[in-house]
Amino acid sequence: MNLVVPIKMVPDLVEELVIDASGTRLDPEALRLKLNELDDHAIEQAILLKEKGAGTVTIVAPAIEGVDEVLFTAAAKGADRLVKLTGNWPRPVSNHALARIFANFVKTLRPELILTGVQAHNDLDGALGPQLAEHLGMPYVGYVAGVMICDGKVQVRKEFPGGMIAEMHVTLPAVLGIQAAEKPPRYVPISKVRATMKTAQIETFPAAELETMGAPVPVRLFPPETRERAIMIEGDVNAVAARLVEIFKEHGVL
Repeated sequence: MNLVVPIKMVPDLVEELVIDASGTRLDPEALRLKLNELDDHAIEQAILLKEKGAGTVTIVAPAIEGVDEVLFTAAAKGADRLVKLTGNWPRPVSNHALARIFANFVKTLRPELILTGVQAHNDLDGALGPQLAEHLGMPYVGYVAGVMICDGKVQVRKEFPGGMIAEMHVTLPAVLGIQAAEKPPRYVPISKVRATMKTAQIETFPAAELETMGAPVPVRLFPPETRERAIMIEGDVNAVAARLVEIFKEHGVL
């Protein structure tokens, strides 16, 4: 079985985010990118399936800054094939455009199962997985927290609020949006990643022409604006309670 995991790079929220002079996007020169956290879970789930005898794992990524180390790390974890799609990648690239480009290449791989992170923190135009499934004409199930392959189908586990769990059977080929792998993504020492860089090979293919139609166009980005600071109410419990009642009445709550 051919398992494919398309991944994307997202802004690292640990770093300070700087808006560029246009005011419509983050400054790419000040932006540090990292692997989308839930894509890491998708990689882990694919490798777990491989270890159970499911087949081979191919990781596909856009050729942008920092992606080589991410790909080599995936290989160190157990991925079989690393693919980088080259081209004039803008920053940011919408999921509409990314889904079209991924679909154009992934269909040449004839995958039985595609795993993606169910969402990313910079999804302005919907998640990648369902858009990719639409372009490929495959069924999609999202928010998956467990996958088993049996009798030419996948059995997926979804968790719902209130402790409810659902199990579904999906006919292959299919696209799954992974919320959590069956096990946390494995840690790979830097030494193993460095060793993998000497043996693993990243294949490069030209990406299809970028089409951005369908995605929203930001007209302004800005940090949260400070209005009024908090008011500290002093006094004993009765005084504080009385003042709170006054404030609620002033705002029409009481």
